[in-house]
Order: sequence, then structure tokens, then C-alpha cells
Amino acid sequence: MDALETYQTPLSSRYASKDMANLFSPAKRSRTWRELWLNLAIAEKQLGLPITDEAIEQMKTNLDLTPEQFDIAAKEEKKRRHDVMAHVHTFGQVAPAAAGIIHLGATSCYVTDNADLIFIRTGLTYLLKSLAVLISRLSVFAQDNRALPTLGFTHFQPAQLTTVGKRATLWIQELLWDLRNIKRARDDLGFRGVKGTTGTQASFLALFDGDHDKVEELDRLVTKLSGFPYAYPVTGQTYSRKIDIDVLAPLASLGATAHKIGTDLRLLANLKEVEEPFETTQIGSSAMAYKRNPMRCERVCSLSRHLQVLHQNALMTYSVQWFERTLDDSANRRVTLPEAFLTADIVLSTLRNVSEGLVVYPNVIARRISQELPFMATENVIMAIVKKGGDRQEAHEKIRVLSHEAAHQVKNLGRENDLIERVRRDPYFDPIKDELDQLLDPTTFIGRAPEQVDRFLKEWVGPALADEELKEALAKTDKVELNV
Repeated sequence: MDALETYQTPLSSRYASKDMANLFSPAKRSRTWRELWLNLAIAEKQLGLPITDEAIEQMKTNLDLTPEQFDIAAKEEKKRRHDVMAHVHTFGQVAPAAAGIIHLGATSCYVTDNADLIFIRTGLTYLLKSLAVLISRLSVFAQDNRALPTLGFTHFQPAQLTTVGKRATLWIQELLWDLRNIKRARDDLGFRGVKGTTGTQASFLALFDGDHDKVEELDRLVTKLSGFPYAYPVTGQTYSRKIDIDVLAPLASLGATAHKIGTDLRLLANLKEVEEPFETTQIGSSAMAYKRNPMRCERVCSLSRHLQVLHQNALMTYSVQWFERTLDDSANRRVTLPEAFLTADIVLSTLRNVSEGLVVYPNVIARRISQELPFMATENVIMAIVKKGGDRQEAHEKIRVLSHEAAHQVKNLGRENDLIERVRRDPYFDPIKDELDQLLDPTTFIGRAPEQVDRFLKEWVGPALADEELKEALAKTDKVELNV
């Protein structure tokens, strides 16, 4: 088996998108290495090294590996115990005119590290597009439910009302921060370029007979051919593993956001107020046939924890790199980097699936509000009595006694909250009984929540999704776009 298959983790084969799974596949990695060798040869030839047109052409026409070539590479690696050299020899067999110049002047990290940077940049682009679609879906949900009152919770205890849509904007705002952070990490990426075994470019200086200008131009040309705006000005043998920290940090942060969203939705499912999609033939439990477990959000939370932990690998790996490099980073990174991107991809696709099928139960929400709102409305009742000429302290005492009686019914007897009925029966409140329904209207307790949703979607979400790169991704989806 080709050792490069360590890049293909079990996550990719079942849940990840085709694009992300392919990005970390042996085929993609091997082709990218060959592209890098081709770019190096083109640049070296342009700067005067004796590389033939035939060599370049044979390399160009053999960038993709056949199954037979993978078998050859596996045999070569078993013999040489070196994956890069195994592929150098394999490439040389199908491009014999180039066999003597493939990898000329380079060290293994020329292909391994530069390829990783290509994969990281592409992977971040995939995640940005997926994240934009998720934000768009949740924004439609927020817009549709902008004014639907719901009980707010602090400490997971009943608090003042908010709206279903306003609560969703809290999720969206944090996803927008993730979008910003991932884009920042991607746009900041540089290229390792051609730096040699310890970063001094000594081998290339020898190739060009001490011509420093040509060595610098070689670095610039290869970087440009590989599609990067700049190369890191100095490196050891590898690009600094601190770059991996900068890349995995926003992915871990995305994992934290996703976990919070998944947890909120799991709690709402328990309250029976909002549920993730549940298929008509779906089984929630092998024993309890009635169950509707939020398994998609549970999967999101499970994988999000894994995504958050992977950042620690990058921190620890960077911190123990000695001098120009040590090889104890390699095996760790071969697992950590693909898993981070594949996990983030699965988390986003699962959340998208959830967001496109969220089910809201307004009647359940209204019933829960009715259980708590009477207590919240007591201050309004007291103020209404005072406006009718009543005494504030006397009204407060009346409400206090009635509230405790109603609380006894709820907590000790398991009955409904009957505070308002007790108010209606008490002659003291006759002057405002006609106003009670208005005083208990849930829409008067949600403050500016609907207006906050509108403004947030217009001034923050709309501009963020107006980015041309993200608009292209949204245009490829089949859902209604956000109306802002």
C-alpha cells in the first residue's frame, strides 16, 4: 500500500464532500507533487539550466498516476523507505527524458510542504463556500421567524422573551466571525518556495554557479507558477509549523461555534420547540419507538469537539521543532491536517442539512410562554393599577401574594400557572381587567428583536455574502436566497 494513503482518513470515504475528500486523496497528492516538479523544471529551464523541451513535455503529459504507477511507487517505497524518492523514480519511468532532472536541487519538503500549502489554501476556500451557504440558510430561517416570540433563557432558566429569529442571529453572527477568520488565514498564506535542505538555497546557488539573482528569480518563478502571491522570505527545511497553528485555530473556533449551535438545537428539541429534520421512516431508538433523537446535531457536537482538539496538535508540534526541523512533525501532520479539513467539511455539511429542514412548533412555544409570562407581566400589572390611581406598594403586595399562590399550584401540585385567573377574580384589579389581555400580549415583551434581525441581516449578513467568491457558491445552490 502506498504510504500516501495515510492522507486518506476514514472520515473522507463516507461523510465528506467529494471535493474535500479528493483534495486529501493519494491521487491528488501525487499529481500535485508532479505539478511542483514540473514547475521547478520549467523555471530552471527558463533560467538557463540544460533541460530539454522533451523532458518538459513528458512531464506535462504524465501528471496523473495510473493504478500501475501507484503499484510501482509502492514497490519503490518498500525498497527505498522514502515516499518522495519512490515517486521521483516512478515519475522518471513515464517521463524518461526528465528522469535525470526531476527534483533537481530540491529537498523532499519542496514537494511535501508546498503541496500541503496548496491543499490548505484550497481546503480553506472550500470551507468558506460551505460556510457562506450555511449562513445564508440560517439567515432565511432568522428572517422567517424574526417576530415569533419565544421564551429566552439565562442559566437555562426562564428569562425575558426574545424571538426565534433573534436567537438565530446569535448563531449567525458567530459564523460570520468564523468566515472572517478563515478568510484571513487563507489570504495570509504564503508559499515555501525553493529553499533547499536547511533553507539557505545552497543547492540552487551551486546549480546557478553562485548567481544569487537567478536563485531569487527561481524562487519567484516557482511561487508564481504554483499560484501564490508570495513565498515566505526565510524558512528552515520546512515552512514554519506555526503556520499550521494559524490555519487550525479558525477551524477549531468554527468547531466551537458549531458545537454551541448544535447544543442549542438539542436543547430546543428537548423542549419540543424546534427540531432538526426527521425522516418519515427514521428510527430514533431500537427500543423506544416514539423517540426523535437529534442525531444530526449530536453528530455535529461530537465532531466539533474533535475539531477543537486538533488545534492542540498543531501547537504541540510547532513547539517541539528543533532548529531547522525535526521529523517528528510528519506523521502527526499527515493525520491532523486532513482530519481537520475533513471534519470541518462534515460539520458544515451536516449543519447545512439541519438548517434547511428546521421545524418550528409555534403552539408549543406559545404554551411555554403562557406558563411563564404571567410572572413576567406582574410589573406591567402594577404600573397599570398605579395609572388608574392605585397605590404602588399595595398593588405590589397583592401581586406578591397571588404570585406565591400560583407558584404553589405549579411547583407543588403540578398544575398550570393560574396567576392571571387569580388577578381576574380579585376585585382589587377591577379597574384594569379589560387591559389584562393587552398587558399579556407576548409581542409587547420582545423589545426590538424583529428590528434587530432586520438590521443585522441587511447591514452585516448581506454585505458579507455579497463577496463575489461567495456569491458564486450561493448561486450553485437550489435554495431561495436571503431577501435583504
